[in-house]
Amino acid sequence: MNTQVSSYTKAQAQDLLHFIDASPSPWHAVNTVEQRLLKQGFTALRETQAWQLNTGGSYYVVRGGASIIAFTLGQKTLLDTGFRMVGAHTDSPGLRLKPSAAYGSDGLVRIGVEVYGGPILATFTDRDLSVAGRVTIRTATGFETKLLKFDNALMRLPNLAIHMNREVNDKGLVLNKQTELPLIFGESDEGVEADKQFLAHIATALKVNVEDILTFELNVFDTQKGVFWGANQEFIANSQLDNLASCHAAIAALLATEKPDSTCIIALFDHEEVGSESSTGASGSFLNDVINRISSAQQLSAEEKLRALAQSFFISADMAHAYHPNHPAAYEPCHHALVNKGVVIKTNANQRYSTNAETAARFITLCESANVPYQQYTHRTDLGCGSTIGPIVAANLGVPSVDVGAPMWAMHSLRESAGVLDHSYMIAVLKTLFNS
Repeated sequence: MNTQVSSYTKAQAQDLLHFIDASPSPWHAVNTVEQRLLKQGFTALRETQAWQLNTGGSYYVVRGGASIIAFTLGQKTLLDTGFRMVGAHTDSPGLRLKPSAAYGSDGLVRIGVEVYGGPILATFTDRDLSVAGRVTIRTATGFETKLLKFDNALMRLPNLAIHMNREVNDKGLVLNKQTELPLIFGESDEGVEADKQFLAHIATALKVNVEDILTFELNVFDTQKGVFWGANQEFIANSQLDNLASCHAAIAALLATEKPDSTCIIALFDHEEVGSESSTGASGSFLNDVINRISSAQQLSAEEKLRALAQSFFISADMAHAYHPNHPAAYEPCHHALVNKGVVIKTNANQRYSTNAETAARFITLCESANVPYQQYTHRTDLGCGSTIGPIVAANLGVPSVDVGAPMWAMHSLRESAGVLDHSYMIAVLKTLFNS
């Protein structure tokens, strides 16, 4: 049976593709979210300032430029309802530029990179690559941070011809992370150091002097825009579906929630792909700090805050592995998550996911209320299972948590795929959570 995609559902997926295309780095993702929140009347807060919070008000706070928490205060007190929370992450696996990135050899300028997280490195070859991130610039009073994004194809990682790698189709493409990942940036300018040639490119884009560039954090991204594909245009393809699709679903659900009874929070963290151990990661204090300040604004005692947390619920939204029909042996029997067939509930006995029987049941009831199909997934026992922010947040806050996600193909590829319907399903069930 053909998958029928309504104009509304397709518009949601198109908005997701625009969201990802505007967010080629965690810092850009937070900036994109921030602009959407401001447009909808959310008030910006700073951690260094006192907070004045009003019942029914909507607010957000950014930490470190790459993590953001937004919330709407419920019409009822925290003691009545607790918190309704959704967490996701802004970072994606890939390549990050080294601090002194550019060097010259054989008449070319090449850019040194580090591997961030666990990308499929072979998918970076022969792509139209560029860089995006943040740059710190010297000012009269210290420094300021500017976002940087080159829209044009700026770099490339050419493949080695098959004539010199005859076994590539039999043994796969294996790249040495130190020697075979540097990207070709351009031809060397005679008499100009490679590093200064690269920094001059950044300086021109930001309209600053090379001497005023202090530091940068830049990652590599694919300049190809997101697209619909399939016989009925029922699939989407883009970079960073893991996990900007979940970020988009969370923000879309929050912005569509008006005057909720419960206090609703979305927490979008950096550094999930590398373990979350940072001030901006889920293992840090960011979410708990925000909860403490919300509780303080409602004049809750320490015991009352714990009572509120005890009746709260956290959904860890991160993409799920869709069944790939070309590789049936990679999947657990009876746990084939199919694209466009519903949101996936992820379970792992060793607590790589935070789901338990009760939290799964609670999520199922949300799906039923939203008229959203759901699926169950567990990883093959003889394969290592990835993890999420779910167990981390559940442990730090002591709240019931469930791990869910939209099914996708080619997770951690530079070009991932997912279903149009599943993204709409995810938005719908998160909206139901916020209105519960």
